[in-house]
Amino acid sequence: MLAYSHNGLLVAASLAVALMAGFSGLSLTRGASALGLAQRKLVVAIAAVVLGGGIWSMHFVAMLGLQLPILFYYDGLMTLISALIAILVVGLALLILHFVPRRPATLVAAGTVMGLGIAGMHYVGMLGMEICRPVFSLAGVGVSLVAALGLSILAVWVAYGARTRGNILLGTVCFALSVFALHFIAMGGTGFIVDGGVQAAGPPISNEVMAMGVSVAAFAISGAFLLTGVTFLGPAEAPAGPAPAPPEGVAAPAVPQGRGAAPGREDAPLRIPYEQGGRTRFLDRGEVAAVRAEGHYTILYATAGKFFCPWSISEAEDRLGPARFVRAHRSYLVNPDYVVEFQRSKDTGSCVLRAVDSLQRVPVSRSRLAEVRTALGL
Repeated sequence: MLAYSHNGLLVAASLAVALMAGFSGLSLTRGASALGLAQRKLVVAIAAVVLGGGIWSMHFVAMLGLQLPILFYYDGLMTLISALIAILVVGLALLILHFVPRRPATLVAAGTVMGLGIAGMHYVGMLGMEICRPVFSLAGVGVSLVAALGLSILAVWVAYGARTRGNILLGTVCFALSVFALHFIAMGGTGFIVDGGVQAAGPPISNEVMAMGVSVAAFAISGAFLLTGVTFLGPAEAPAGPAPAPPEGVAAPAVPQGRGAAPGREDAPLRIPYEQGGRTRFLDRGEVAAVRAEGHYTILYATAGKFFCPWSISEAEDRLGPARFVRAHRSYLVNPDYVVEFQRSKDTGSCVLRAVDSLQRVPVSRSRLAEVRTALGL
């Protein structure tokens, strides 16, 4: 076996690439579930390219730091296939997350698919080495695969358990560590031998050419990181503007007099705004079955579907009031009129909704259990 070492600077650079790609991809998909079908597909496709390209770039930045006593190059076809594997498999994981109801089993399935994509990209990319052939150990493959699967599931679970800034940042770290850990655990279980007799399937790519390609990819990821970072670090909520004028012939809601009228009175807004196709539209309060937090905004669940609302969950609670909506969970408001069944599970519970295909049940946290039961007349 040939002796080898790693360039510490490029090792650190590979981790930075994984972090930037993870942050950019996970931030891009925030709020995607509220978009229309075509827009959601576009966002998922872009995020798949960013995350998959980040996995590929991290791998080859680290490989540029691989120091062997002989020169070697890469098979162009195998290198291309490794990039496509990363993008397509991560895209599949994102499709599961954004087009399938988000349950614990969904998060585990998406994390598993993502972990397998990271592993597949790594080993296919390694098989593209020419002149110097990698030899994998069973233990190295097994341990690296377990690490990638575990950290990928954790990354998805954290980032999609609640779409807050903190969750996305922590999910970013878990994603980067899953890519980084798989690569270097796998490399620790890999040996290298001289093998000049294998014919490459595609054009050869030298380390110099690979460095140029990886530099372009890393530059693109850095640009995506900066663009998403500007939005991510922006103000939590837009300053309140003037209320939209009601349509002609519709009376404007009464403005409460005095200091802070209690929520839930008759002066609570009768309509809830939502964004669709670049326009602000309105839903009648009675048409909404539940409201879910989505970062600093919310998703409205109605019989007609789900819609993106510019209100935060706290603002929605204040504006709608407990007379119509009750806080069932830190991320959910529920309209008791749509609850057809209440299920108790030890110290928590859930409300089963009627006629809402996009959300079958709303979780009830322990701290909100008594309040919800009272609202339901239990």
